[in-house]
Amino acid sequence: MKAKLAINTVAAVAMVASMPVALAQDQHQHQEDQNPEVFAGLVRDVRQAANRFQDVNAATAEGYVSTASCVSGPTGGAMGVHYVNEALIKDGILDPRRPEVLVYEPVQGGLRLVAVEFFVNAEQWDAANTTPPIVGGQHLNYVSAPNRLRMPAYYELHVWAWKRNSSGTFSDWNPKVSCTQYSGENAGGI
Repeated sequence: MKAKLAINTVAAVAMVASMPVALAQDQHQHQEDQNPEVFAGLVRDVRQAANRFQDVNAATAEGYVSTASCVSGPTGGAMGVHYVNEALIKDGILDPRRPEVLVYEPVQGGLRLVAVEFFVNAEQWDAANTTPPIVGGQHLNYVSAPNRLRMPAYYELHVWAWKRNSSGTFSDWNPKVSCTQYSGENAGGI
C-alpha cells in the first residue's frame, strides 16, 4: 500500500511539476503569435497593403491572374497557388504596397491568402540599377536561367505574412503549406 501511494505521489508530483513548463510553452507560443515584432517592418506593410486580397475575387479584379497550378516543394511543404500581376512585373518597381504575386493555399474548397512574392526580371533590374534589388530592407533572391519556370533570370522574395513559416518568413517553401486540396481553380477566398 505504501509503495502504491509512493508511486502515485511521485506521478502526481511529476505531473504538477511539468504543468508550468507546458503552460509556459503554450504561453510563449501565444505570445510569439501575438508579438508585434513578428508583424513589424515588411511583414506589417505587406499585411496592411494586401489584406484586401483575402478574397481572391478582389485580386482578379485588380489584375492578378492565376497560374492555374499549385507549387509543391521538392522535399516537403509548398508555396501554393500564385496569382501574378503582369503589369506590376513589367514596371520593374519593387514596392511593399504593390506585390507582383499573391500566393494562396488551397483549403476547404477555396483559397486562403498566405504570402506575397516580390518579383522582377533580372536583366531589367540590372540595366536600371547598380545595386541588387531590396524591398522593405530584404534582399531578393537571384534565380538564374535556365530555371524550373523556363524564364529568363529573375529576382524574387516570398513574404509569409499570413501563415507562419518555420523555415523563415522570407523562405521560398513553407512546410506548413500543402497542395493536397488543390483540384484546379477553387472558387472564392477563405
